[in-house]
Amino acid sequence: MRKLRVTEMGRMNAEQYKASAKTPLVLVLDDVRSMYNVGSLFRTADCFRLAGMALCGITACPPHTEIHKTALGAEMTVDWQYFPTALQAVSYLKGRGYHVFSLEQTVGSIALQDFRTVSTERYALVLGNEVKGVAQEVVDASEGAIEIPQFGTKHSFNVSVSAGIAIWQIAKQLMGL
Repeated sequence: MRKLRVTEMGRMNAEQYKASAKTPLVLVLDDVRSMYNVGSLFRTADCFRLAGMALCGITACPPHTEIHKTALGAEMTVDWQYFPTALQAVSYLKGRGYHVFSLEQTVGSIALQDFRTVSTERYALVLGNEVKGVAQEVVDASEGAIEIPQFGTKHSFNVSVSAGIAIWQIAKQLMGL
């Protein structure tokens, strides 16, 4: 067995990516403070061909060296918008027919493995600050909260790790995998 060369992977170029159909999922970054996490989220969004990202509050916006270091160019392929607050982004997305869910531990949260999508609907997933999580007012404005079950002593994953886990579970449903 040998690793594939990049030229063998059949990846699309940036122009093809921009023109391609997107997975109907948008990420909302609620005050994500690390530019490395922001870059990692751009890269994950590109890999799953997500519809876009909403960068909110103190979340840094491209272009920036630290974002580029982990995004590896995905900040130039994934559509994004800036909003002064995550609450404004949630309101904007809900007004455009998105079902908004926070990735957060709450009373009554839905375990990720039990979350179900409808293939004809569009979704937004709110990701919170590395220390404070998703702001309570944003959780309140969401349709619900999705929680990733955890089994160790820590109460949370890194935001980019939790996003990757959740996006895979949601995107595979939306993409019919």
